[in-house]
Amino acid sequence: MTKLTLGSHPFLLGFDQLERLVERTAKSGNDGYPPFNIEQSGGHAFRITLAVAGFGEADLSITVEDRQLVIRGKQAEEPEGRVFLHRGIAGRQFQKAFVLAEGVDVAGAVTENGLLHIDLERAVPETVVQQIKIKKG
Repeated sequence: MTKLTLGSHPFLLGFDQLERLVERTAKSGNDGYPPFNIEQSGGHAFRITLAVAGFGEADLSITVEDRQLVIRGKQAEEPEGRVFLHRGIAGRQFQKAFVLAEGVDVAGAVTENGLLHIDLERAVPETVVQQIKIKKG
């Protein structure tokens, strides 16, 4: 019996890239840190919000690599001599990745009250109707 994959289905021509994107998404880290929200902020706009308490703007980087939004956080070294009786605020480095659909662009990013907001916008594609001429054989 032959395994039928998403990219090899006869009605999905040219969607082999989609299968690779799904595989890449499945391999990305799902450790849950830092916690995040994804919300729809408009008809074609989204916002990803990450809880980055303790991280300064210089400790965070946001890049888009091959349609993948990658957020990295690395905190500066802590001064020697600090003794914690309880440490409930995580301070470890992280990397969070989100695969972006074709036409989705990062509109901007801002930090506010320990949260990192990343705004995304999807370009509205125009509808194209193409008439195909049939030739006599």
